[in-house]
Amino acid sequence: MSFQIIHLLLDFGLMVLIWIIQRIVYPSFIHYGTENLVGWHKEYIRKLNPIVIPLMFGQLGIYIYQVVISVTAYTIISLGIVLVIWISTFFQFVPIHSNISKGKVSEKMLRSLVKKNWIRTLLWTTLFLYSMVNHSIA
Repeated sequence: MSFQIIHLLLDFGLMVLIWIIQRIVYPSFIHYGTENLVGWHKEYIRKLNPIVIPLMFGQLGIYIYQVVISVTAYTIISLGIVLVIWISTFFQFVPIHSNISKGKVSEKMLRSLVKKNWIRTLLWTTLFLYSMVNHSIA
């Protein structure tokens, strides 16, 4: 399998995953009572992490590799988008998920989770489309 196909599959996989999370998973959190949400959330994180972590590390690795082998506007902008997603994930979303797991839940926080996640949803969508155009597959 070619490098470009693997690259596009990682981008596509993360884009589809974030749309499912954004449109189905996160909005569903509001329908749980705190105790049920905490229990479900721990299970959700346990099951989702083995999917998300390899995809995110794979994507980061590919974009770093691209910059190393060829510094272009495309590789720099793409790596920049990935880095913004990582920063957003670790400084915004990891703390929110940590609070949910600890039972520190409010309707306002859950609505904020959905609202803030639109940034990552749009960034991963933009990154996939940008990659498609740059790999002449669009």
